[in-house]
Amino acid sequence: MNLAVDPASGVPPFEQVRDGLRAQVDAGTLQAGFRLPPVRALADELDLAPGTVARAYKELEALGVVETRGRAGTFVAGAGVQRSVREAASSYVATARSLGLTDDEALEAVRRALES
Repeated sequence: MNLAVDPASGVPPFEQVRDGLRAQVDAGTLQAGFRLPPVRALADELDLAPGTVARAYKELEALGVVETRGRAGTFVAGAGVQRSVREAASSYVATARSLGLTDDEALEAVRRALES
């Protein structure tokens, strides 16, 4: 992972971290499933406050670029995860339709599953 923050830049440091990580994910340098350094470790490496890195991670998570798995850490979600989700959804739709469910019935089944 190659990341640098320019303190002389007019761009806030958290945006530089966020944009730098997102660019590496988009370019394929950071693959889906890659574990990002813990907030404190990256903050120390970049000479930033931990809150700065935490904000960048939080914004990346909101964008769907990374996912936080509790104490296990923060991982790149990337296209691989999204592709898997789309494939699973397509498979579910095909199964639901083959069983004769309407779209509303299929969605309700998903809602019930998510609530449990």
